[in-house]
Amino acid sequence: MMTGTPVVAVFDVGKTNKKLLLFNEQYQVVYEQSDPLPETSDEDGFPCEDIHLLTQWVRDAFSRVKADHRFRIKAVNFSGYGASFVFLDALGKIAAPIYNYLKPYPVDLQEQFYHAYGGQSQLCRQTASPALGSLNSGLQLFRIKHEKPGLFQRVKVALHLPQYLCYILSGNCVSEITSIGCHTHLWDFVHHRYHDWTRKEGILDKLAPLQTCGSLAGITSDGIALGVGLHDSSAALIPYLRSFSEPFVLMSTGTWSISLNPFNSSPLTDEELAADCLCYLSYEGKQVKASRLFAGQMHAQFTHELSEQFGKKYDHYKQVVFDEALVQLTAPILADHAPDTTKAVTSFEQAYHQAVWQLVEEQVVKLSLVLKDAPVGQLYVDGGFAQNQVFMHLLARRLPGISVHAANLAQASALGAAMAISNYGFPIEDIQIMNTALYQ
Repeated sequence: MMTGTPVVAVFDVGKTNKKLLLFNEQYQVVYEQSDPLPETSDEDGFPCEDIHLLTQWVRDAFSRVKADHRFRIKAVNFSGYGASFVFLDALGKIAAPIYNYLKPYPVDLQEQFYHAYGGQSQLCRQTASPALGSLNSGLQLFRIKHEKPGLFQRVKVALHLPQYLCYILSGNCVSEITSIGCHTHLWDFVHHRYHDWTRKEGILDKLAPLQTCGSLAGITSDGIALGVGLHDSSAALIPYLRSFSEPFVLMSTGTWSISLNPFNSSPLTDEELAADCLCYLSYEGKQVKASRLFAGQMHAQFTHELSEQFGKKYDHYKQVVFDEALVQLTAPILADHAPDTTKAVTSFEQAYHQAVWQLVEEQVVKLSLVLKDAPVGQLYVDGGFAQNQVFMHLLARRLPGISVHAANLAQASALGAAMAISNYGFPIEDIQIMNTALYQ
């Protein structure tokens, strides 16, 4: 008789940390393993994920938790970063490095691609993504075909990273909509199918059969169900879509602040694309309009500068509480939504309020891009900025028609991946997933 707490396991693979988490029947984390894995380099010397090391890590971590008698694994799913292909040959072996999506893309090849398929503006609108070079993962396959034809011939199948993680344990090759539908240039958002260029270039022949997010890629010999995996940004939306019925925007904050509106189905315009807007596909295959701001990096930069200016420790900002008097001092002309930078700044706290106010101004501009034509009544902020009272109060002030909530939801991507296979793991009805704090 099998004993131990029944759990769903999720491999959550980020660029920096690789995690294995176990969720119990209440979708609470009961085990977590997190390991940073060193990078390697591709044939050009550009840093990239060490796919062989990652493969061994997944196998070893899975073997350890299977042997841990405290737990009984019912199902496994996978969440991973996007825009990264793993190339397999006819024997199912890794045929090439997993090229970094930050690797510069040849300008002439990119121009050749857009010229051949209707021009940059048209193709970007059809595939709902700006021109992002290697971050458009379909262009990675286009590059291999035209620069490394021998490798292209050897590649039997190209799997996005979350589906490769699934392949490690299942041995089955599948594609899945959230990975295909995130700034890849592979998916035609107008006709809801692969874009015509993928067939004309022979790319479609290299892609595995498309499966739904809630389906299985296989079952292990000992009866463990294996999900097909999801792109991490789309996975992070699932707990919110399952918890709230009213239309909302999710602002996921960290190094990047990404605003996701799952209720905006309007096509992207050239102006929105120029402003770095794009669309994802949800786990249900629906369009999610998104915008992004380098907010975490901006915050780190001005916090460092203020710490030096006022002789404070770098993390002193964590002690700053929201002060209405400082808001009135640094931003008296609220009708214009702009701080009065002509007044003398006399303290770290005042300077910090002013800097965050300016950051919020930029954030509101980005938010307006996804709110246009699809206004919502609720905004949920998760990640680091959800814990920043100054940011949250000032953001709520700038959005008077929207209820602004701070959501303290750890491991949202992994949780979403676990929930996506609830038919094989645990039912989610009547489960309290998250608590939020309302800012007025």
